[in-house]
Amino acid sequence: MSSHINPADLAHCREVIRTGSLSFHSASKLLPAAVRDPALALYAFCRLADDEVDEGGDKTAAILSLGNRLDRVYAGCPLDAPEDRAFAAIVKQFDMPRALPEALLEGLAWDAQERQYQTLSGVCDYSARVASAVGVMMCVLMGVRDKHALARACDLGVAMQLTNIARDVGEDARMGRIYLPLDWLSEMGMSQDDLLNSDTATPEIKEMVARLLSQARRLYLRSESGIGSLPVRARTGIYAARFIYAGIGQSLRQKNYDSVTQRAHTSKLQKIGWMGKSVGYSAASMFMPQAATVFAPPLEEVAFLVHAAAATPTGVAIRGEGRTGSVLQALADLKAKEMFAAQNGSSAAS
Repeated sequence: MSSHINPADLAHCREVIRTGSLSFHSASKLLPAAVRDPALALYAFCRLADDEVDEGGDKTAAILSLGNRLDRVYAGCPLDAPEDRAFAAIVKQFDMPRALPEALLEGLAWDAQERQYQTLSGVCDYSARVASAVGVMMCVLMGVRDKHALARACDLGVAMQLTNIARDVGEDARMGRIYLPLDWLSEMGMSQDDLLNSDTATPEIKEMVARLLSQARRLYLRSESGIGSLPVRARTGIYAARFIYAGIGQSLRQKNYDSVTQRAHTSKLQKIGWMGKSVGYSAASMFMPQAATVFAPPLEEVAFLVHAAAATPTGVAIRGEGRTGSVLQALADLKAKEMFAAQNGSSAAS
C-alpha cells in the first residue's frame, strides 16, 4: 500500500525523528516502507505534541492548541504544517480511531498538571496514554485490529514507559517531578521531599527502580507473543524497538540501579547488535507456534485503547467517537490549577 503522505512532508517528518527520537529512528529502519513512512508521520506528530507542551511557556495554551489541531485533522482541514498534513493523511488512509490520539493528548494534559500517581496502576494509566496509545496507533498502520495483538502492543508501550521512568528518576526529581508510585515511597519510609532533594541513589531509590524494571521486564516478555500477529515484514522493526528499549533497563542494572547520579544509555554498537538479534527472532517467529500468553487479557489500564481499535466479530473496526469528555475534563482541571496559582500569586503580591 503506497503512502498518501506528501513527499516533502514525509521528508520533514523523517528529519524530526532522526534528530529527536534516536531509538525509534534506529528501529524504524527495519520496518517495510509501507509501515515505516506512516509511522514516521505518526511519531513526528507525537514528537511535536510532546515538544509543544514541554518547551512552551504556557502549557495550558499549548494543550488547547493541540486539541484544536487534532479537531482540524479529523475535520480534514489540518493546520498548514508538515506534521499536521502528514498526520491527517494517515488518519484518512488508515481510519485512525480518534480515541487513540486523544488518549495521548490526555496524557500530555496530565503531565502539564504535574499529576502524581498514588499506585503502580496510576503509573500504568499514565503509561497507557503517553506510550501504549502510540503502540496501538502503530498496529492500526499495520492493519492489525485483533484484540489480542493490540493488548500485547499495549504491554510493550507500558513496558517502554516504565523503563523511561526508571531511567529518569534523578532527572525528573531535579525538575520537581515524581513519576514513581507514591505508595512505594511510603513503603520505603521516604517523603516526596526526600526523593526530590536526594543527590545520591539511596538503597530505597535503587529498590524502586529495580521494581519498575521488574514490572517492565514481565511486560516485555509478554509483548513478544503478540509480535507474531504482525505482518511478517514489520516484525523485525518491532522486535528491535522491544530489545533497544529493554537494553536501557539492562544498562540500569549494570549501573546498580543508579538513575540519580547518572543516566543509562545504549551505544550505537549495542543497537546494531539488537537489530541483528531482531532479524533472528523475526525469522524464527514464522515457524514457532503462537504462545498462549498472546491470549492474556489486557491490563485494565489499557483496555479502553484495545476497545477503540479492535475489530468487531464481523471484522469491521469499531469507529470510536473519541474520548473528548475525558480530555476536556483534564483540560478543565489544568485550567483550574493555573487560575488557582495565578490568584494565589496575586494575593501574595498584595
